[in-house]
Amino acid sequence: MSGNRFQDSRDTSAGGVSFSLCHDNRGVAGIEFALVAGALCILLLNGIEVARYAYTVMQVQNAAQIGAQAAWKACDPTRELPATTKCAALKTAVATAIQSTTLGANVKLPAGSPTEAYYCLNNSNALIPDGGIALSSKPSNCNTVAGAQAGAPGDYIKIDVTYAYQPLFLDFTVGRLFPSTIRKTTYMRLL
Repeated sequence: MSGNRFQDSRDTSAGGVSFSLCHDNRGVAGIEFALVAGALCILLLNGIEVARYAYTVMQVQNAAQIGAQAAWKACDPTRELPATTKCAALKTAVATAIQSTTLGANVKLPAGSPTEAYYCLNNSNALIPDGGIALSSKPSNCNTVAGAQAGAPGDYIKIDVTYAYQPLFLDFTVGRLFPSTIRKTTYMRLL
């Protein structure tokens, strides 16, 4: 034994000091932080992507509703119905209105939109029949439509809008599972 009062109990074979890795705790906190922070970052990015998608869906729905309101405002129901054939300002008013949300010019009217048809209401106040009644065959009342409440049919305009959704973080989050095209539809009674 040399003059050192304290003796090292570690293995000192081969002339050097060998440390046992299974008992070494240095850097463990850094590794744990990296693992936890990485998992939290992925959760945070997914939360941001889901919230962004939900906000975008609401904005697309809002664009469709604004388009329907613009149709109602642009076309005089006492003189310009059916609006799709008699209201010259309809298409321009709707196209301008749907692009007034925060999504701007990325909101589009698909081919064939807006459309117009006659509808009746059922007991749940849902529009029937599916697809409506053609403008050329307006019934005098809703008694002839199966399941409809009594009364006159309403002239409804249907606004369809689309938006091409691009995930913010591409393949890194659940955003890649969302539909790439968001479609929303709104109906508004003109008369």
